Amino acid sequence: MLMPEKLKKGDTIAVVAPSDCIEEEDLETINQSILLMEGSGFSITFGKYAFSNTLGYSASAKEKAEDINQMFLNPEVKAIFWAAGGFNSNSALEYLDYESIKKHPKIVCGFSDATSILNVITQKTGLVTFHGPTFKSLTSWATAYAYEQVMKRFVEGKTALREPEDEFSVIQEGTAQGSLIGGNLSLIKDLVAGKYAVDFQDKILFIEELSLESPPALVSHHLYHLKQNGVFDRLKGMWIGNYDGSVALEKIVLDVLEGEYSFPIIKSNNFGHTEKKMVIPIGTRAKIDTTKEEKISLLEDCVR
Repeated sequence: MLMPEKLKKGDTIAVVAPSDCIEEEDLETINQSILLMEGSGFSITFGKYAFSNTLGYSASAKEKAEDINQMFLNPEVKAIFWAAGGFNSNSALEYLDYESIKKHPKIVCGFSDATSILNVITQKTGLVTFHGPTFKSLTSWATAYAYEQVMKRFVEGKTALREPEDEFSVIQEGTAQGSLIGGNLSLIKDLVAGKYAVDFQDKILFIEELSLESPPALVSHHLYHLKQNGVFDRLKGMWIGNYDGSVALEKIVLDVLEGEYSFPIIKSNNFGHTEKKMVIPIGTRAKIDTTKEEKISLLEDCVR
């Protein structure tokens, strides 16, 4: 795998909007995040089209891809953050310059709709990408958890996937090793087949979902799509994150698996659409061991 370099004071962080554009209602929080990161010693730059609403619902696919491509080419930029969430970042997949990305490895971080591009970049280039806070969510929650995770992972190079206060539980016992893959379930479902399919073989899949957009029956639908396309036959393990639906995500998972798979499954409260946003490196090897206090741990570094 390709590892990006750590961040250091004086580095430039780029903010792009491959999902929804930055709107007026976002500006207060975005400005707070700018102040936070500038106060930590970083410079902030925005993509040319981060505020564009060309289509009436977002920037165009080519505009989104151009911003990402340009930030990978810009030698001053050391990390690229999604501005916020949304719905159609996959539109940019057609126009990303994967060869250029491979030649200029950098930190790229986001969650939710970012799932599509993060996993496809890792699949096509071997670059470790990061499921973690968007730029907006560095300051949009009541705690500093997301910001602290960014500093620990990208500046200090720490590898822990759990803070002392994070709660983990065992859904299905066992041990497993594999590279991490995953993110938002509805987006992972779209990466099962087609031009931008990703390889689930021998992976540890981590999933989360937003209950506001995906009720339990729709979550079941997504999981059955994975099952019916052989994804669970290829996995080494599963890691379940946040879901605030009327039925627990782990119960829906077990309803779908129906005891047919023996891989370990763990549950935590520290990633997804929640104030706790662990920075999870996609493409890095990890180990699940349900007998240990640290239920999941990285087996290698994710930044150099």
